[in-house]
Amino acid sequence: MSSILGVTLVGMEALPVEIEVGIVSGLFSISIVGMPGKAVRESKDRVSAALREIGVTLKGKVAVNLAPADIPKEGALLDLPIALGMMSAYGLLGEIPKSICIGELGLDGRLKRVRGVVPAAFLARKLDLPLFVPRENSGEVALVKGVKAYGVDSLAELVQIFLGEIQPEPIESITAQDLPAAIETDFADIKGQATAKRAAEIAAAGHHNLLLVGSPGSGKTMIAKAIAGILPPLTDEELIETLLVRSTVGIPVNPGRERPFRPVHFSASTVSVCGGGSNLHPGEVSLAHRGVLFLDEFTEFHRDVTESLRAPLEDGYIVVSRAAGTVKYPSRVLLVLAANPCPCGNLGDPVLKCTCSPYAIERYKRKLSGPILDRIDLQINVPRLTAEELLNFQDSSESSAVIRERVIKARKIQEDRWAEYKLVCNAELPEKLVKKCLILSEDTRKFLADMAGKLNLSGRGLSRVLKVSRTIADLAGEENILTQHVAEALMYRQGITAF
Repeated sequence: MSSILGVTLVGMEALPVEIEVGIVSGLFSISIVGMPGKAVRESKDRVSAALREIGVTLKGKVAVNLAPADIPKEGALLDLPIALGMMSAYGLLGEIPKSICIGELGLDGRLKRVRGVVPAAFLARKLDLPLFVPRENSGEVALVKGVKAYGVDSLAELVQIFLGEIQPEPIESITAQDLPAAIETDFADIKGQATAKRAAEIAAAGHHNLLLVGSPGSGKTMIAKAIAGILPPLTDEELIETLLVRSTVGIPVNPGRERPFRPVHFSASTVSVCGGGSNLHPGEVSLAHRGVLFLDEFTEFHRDVTESLRAPLEDGYIVVSRAAGTVKYPSRVLLVLAANPCPCGNLGDPVLKCTCSPYAIERYKRKLSGPILDRIDLQINVPRLTAEELLNFQDSSESSAVIRERVIKARKIQEDRWAEYKLVCNAELPEKLVKKCLILSEDTRKFLADMAGKLNLSGRGLSRVLKVSRTIADLAGEENILTQHVAEALMYRQGITAF
């Protein structure tokens, strides 16, 4: 009997799996035990075909045990270690050096790209073991420092490595670079909308949630997409967090520090947004971690989808519980919402008349609940532009590159200020730090108290006004929060009229 190490994923964590292979005489058959999923059970056909390609004929009853037996095994990561275990059991490999092997086998023995190599790299580094992965996954592993990993193209190549016939080339570690993001929508291309652009800059600088309400064609979607071009680069820690989530799903990663931007259609289900399913995969709110989650036509989303965002917006993580188990995924997102003011989209429009009945408008407003609105820091009206404004080709709006420099500078101030608390931006401040660190002068405090009473701000709303005020002060380079900063934050808090 032989044993090889592979991995299985539980959420974003890779757990070691020992593949034990035993062979007894009898008619040929392969049985796999140890709570294998459907993809793992089907691996016996892929493995058999791949072994035949390199001249290995299977005989007898082959029993494959995946230990520990009480953890479900999903995906095709175990194809490669199962094949190696069978060869070792037949006495074709001798003693295999202790290592971790993952990969999906093609029928011709090629190794195909798999998900979960970044968590596997962290496991290999923790156990101080070499890691063998498909060549296509080498770029992801290279971003994990301190791991001894090798990329291989096929089962035959790995067999030659273990037999000592060839020497493998280790995957060289690389450092992610702050490469210029491909800006699809530049702020310089957006006509007018100075207030909405300013709100977008504040949202990017402090990672504050943003709601844009306006008539169709007013530029809401363009502004939301342009935010991706002014976000600061990912820090080392943030990069690792996003790598883990993306690798768990199997999304290809690039060596840059560009933040995720995930647009979601209003037909999306709760599982696709929040995560879940039979294998407890992360949803869009986790794939957008440390980046932007954009929900266009927000009032058209199902109510259960919108309400399910409450906890992750507040906590910065989401717990997915199903019959298969419970996993925790990060969900620190900059939520950007766009919506029309009414079903026809013309409520408050200075040009077109609204044709909706009062009942239809009231019913439409109820689609966006008070608890969700309370979690939106910046709420902005985006009015329709006139023909003169649209045809003003001399509009000298700032480019995304210029705005991004201000955002990066403000983020650096926040990182230095909150470093001892292990926070990176103002939006992450817990309530105890809001009370302790965001000190106001007596005049500013009195102004805020008066306005909070007039606007009926909740405790959460008041806290979020203070965080936005701190971000506005950081953009202005001010050490203290001044009255004008609070006044601007309050304007954005109650900026919309439709809701």
